[in-house]
Amino acid sequence: MSNPVKVAVIGAGWYAAQSHIPTLKSRTDVVLDGVSRLGAEELTRVRDHFGFAFASEDYRELLARKPDVVVVASPHQMHFDHCLAALDAGAHVLCEKPMTLQPSQAWILADHAKKLGLELLLANGFHYLPGIVELRQALQGGAVGRIEHVSCNFVSATRAVFEGDLGLARWQTHFFRPDKSTWQDADQGGGFAYGQLSHSIALLLWLTGLEANAVSAHNYPSGGIDLCNAASVMCSSGAVVSISGAAALPEGKRALLRFLITGSEGVMEIELDRDRAVLHRHDGSDRDFSVVPGQWVYHCEGPIHALVDRVTGVSVNRSTGANGAATVSVIAALLESAKDGGISVDVIRSKTRFLEGDHP
Repeated sequence: MSNPVKVAVIGAGWYAAQSHIPTLKSRTDVVLDGVSRLGAEELTRVRDHFGFAFASEDYRELLARKPDVVVVASPHQMHFDHCLAALDAGAHVLCEKPMTLQPSQAWILADHAKKLGLELLLANGFHYLPGIVELRQALQGGAVGRIEHVSCNFVSATRAVFEGDLGLARWQTHFFRPDKSTWQDADQGGGFAYGQLSHSIALLLWLTGLEANAVSAHNYPSGGIDLCNAASVMCSSGAVVSISGAAALPEGKRALLRFLITGSEGVMEIELDRDRAVLHRHDGSDRDFSVVPGQWVYHCEGPIHALVDRVTGVSVNRSTGANGAATVSVIAALLESAKDGGISVDVIRSKTRFLEGDHP
């Protein structure tokens, strides 16, 4: 493609200014066409600093300029309206996670993008780290045989995000500091499940291809939101999954993200924080995936590059709308179950089937 890709950003807050926009600006085939956020002073600052051609507090004015791609990094509860409008404007869309707060809205977006022939990606950076796709191919190719049980544990250095007024120390040197309501107001998707398990659950579903049917869960509460989560998930295949997470590590420590996946033919251990993945098989054909130290340190450049590459050439969407919607469906069921004392809650899924072979 000879013309540069026109990019618009809706919701130029903390993470967009810290990661998404610098990644876009690093590409020579991108023009930063439009940016939107509330607050005239903040909007002017981000426009001038990054060199956007146009800025408005009204995101609809950005979409009227017909961007090729749109990054939606607004607060969680606004994702549905912003993504829907961007798709209707004809743009490929990257949506920050969690995709939405309501499963039904997430499935509407996934289905709408598919019908329009547009790409909808979630900002799940783990999916794009080197070597991760190799694990997925091994698991879905029968490396452990029929998957019967998965243990998924995620502990991150985010306690200050979900509690108190100060936030993370590193925010003091960042371009913007997020409003604490984004993370501490339950009505806006505050809490560990939407804020952090949206990473680990999305990766779990993508790696294994499992589909959740029902969830039973308990949470450790703090100030009206969930600070820690423990859930049991029943899958359509009969597999059982254990999901847990907590905002517990001291700031500056690398998040602990670990999977233990067992099946009829063996076991796979995946420890992203230790850059380690090994396979143990009953037939003796064990495998060490030989991950290089530091290979799985988290960043979110991959989804941004995949979004732009969708316009300029061929790219692979590893964090699809279907994966995002399936993730939101599990989280919503988890929170409902915990609120009702741990009863089993059915997972809401799409009423229509996606194209054959299109897995969450």
